[in-house]
Amino acid sequence: MRGGQRQALLLVEGLRARGHESPFLTRPGLRAVRGAIECADIVHAHDARSHTLAAVAGARGLVVSRRVVFPLRQSIASRWKYRRAALYLAVSRHVRECMIRDGVSAARIRVVYDGVPLRESSRRGRTLVAPATEDPRKGSDLVRRAAAIAGIEVVFSNDLDRDLEGAAMLLYVTRAEGLGSAALLAMSAGVPVVASAVGGLPEVVEHERTGLLVNNDPEDIAAAVQRLLDDDSLAARLGACARERVRAEFSADRMVEATLAAYEEVLA
Repeated sequence: MRGGQRQALLLVEGLRARGHESPFLTRPGLRAVRGAIECADIVHAHDARSHTLAAVAGARGLVVSRRVVFPLRQSIASRWKYRRAALYLAVSRHVRECMIRDGVSAARIRVVYDGVPLRESSRRGRTLVAPATEDPRKGSDLVRRAAAIAGIEVVFSNDLDRDLEGAAMLLYVTRAEGLGSAALLAMSAGVPVVASAVGGLPEVVEHERTGLLVNNDPEDIAAAVQRLLDDDSLAARLGACARERVRAEFSADRMVEATLAAYEEVLA
């Protein structure tokens, strides 16, 4: 389960906790979508396929989350689809800027940051953790090269909830990123983050305050890792500041409330 799926689940749980009926369709076909939207006040699409299905089904009150930085297609069909939404929820200011550059009106975009539950502070160990992915746009190859330079081992995790416990740090190295909710997950547990200075990540990780931002260069990554391994007080300070920032700005409750505000704007 990746970041977008986590956010959709947290949102549905938060909406239901606030008394809103919120059916959640996964892998729906067009018939299922048409049936579900007949009595819906808001239809919220969380990925491109859902956006297409909802647009074709004639959904009113269509809200679309945009989490990625890929350029929008400029075909006639794509332009038609992107005119159908009442409002777009960009996961970061960076994604918003990408959408405006590709022709979406700024008036139809709101920034709603990801949110994560605040975790118990993690017991700091010596394990270095990175998200497991074979996506070439991500930076697993750069992490491996940096680990070889530093002479360290990295755990590529398919279960960050489990593997962040006892982690020395999270390595979030990527060539493109809408925001980086895995970084928020680590920050919520007080685990310091070394992250690429690309996309929306600098909106989450403040260099030298809540983590370390690096160039996508193995030498630069290795140096940042070694610095945190050698300086326990720096790692502790970054982790504590990161956890406080998540509590103040990136909680799941803030994400749900910001999304509800967008819904109310559409309904008005």
